[in-house]
Amino acid sequence: MTPQTAALMAHYNRWMNERMFDAAASLDAAALAAERGAFFGSILGTLNHIAVADTLWLHRFARHEAAFTTLVALSDFPQPSALTQPLAPDLAGLRAYRQSLDALIERWVAELTPDHLAGSISYSNMAGVKSSRNFGALLQHFFNHQTHHRGQASTLLFQAGVDVGVTDLLALIPRSDG
Repeated sequence: MTPQTAALMAHYNRWMNERMFDAAASLDAAALAAERGAFFGSILGTLNHIAVADTLWLHRFARHEAAFTTLVALSDFPQPSALTQPLAPDLAGLRAYRQSLDALIERWVAELTPDHLAGSISYSNMAGVKSSRNFGALLQHFFNHQTHHRGQASTLLFQAGVDVGVTDLLALIPRSDG
């Protein structure tokens, strides 16, 4: 992972989240909350889980020795205590949370340097198990996790009759073939 790749992934993350929430907004509250047999149950539950996991990882990343100034704003995002903890009462509230989180992620990745990404970071998972891993690889996991669960959410939306449209990162990669 390079700082440039992190910036691209943060941009993709925001772009896709906007598309997902636009698509989800075409459904009523009952359809969003309906149990659909997914890992996190419903469309809303899946979108919520992505925000929960992002919040948890950002709190871990805030403990990096670089003391990223942007991540001081995490005080506006309390650390969840469960992977299914509701972060908002409805889609509109979750969307506002997601937009704030995505803006924070884009500002934060602008602080990253190759030296940050080459180093390690120590953290504890939700079960309290301590680990130390390469920071760049964890950041790659952070973005991959979002993509994985957005893929699930896009399938749930499609099954509910809503087509999200293009979801490929390729849509954001600039052409270089003149």
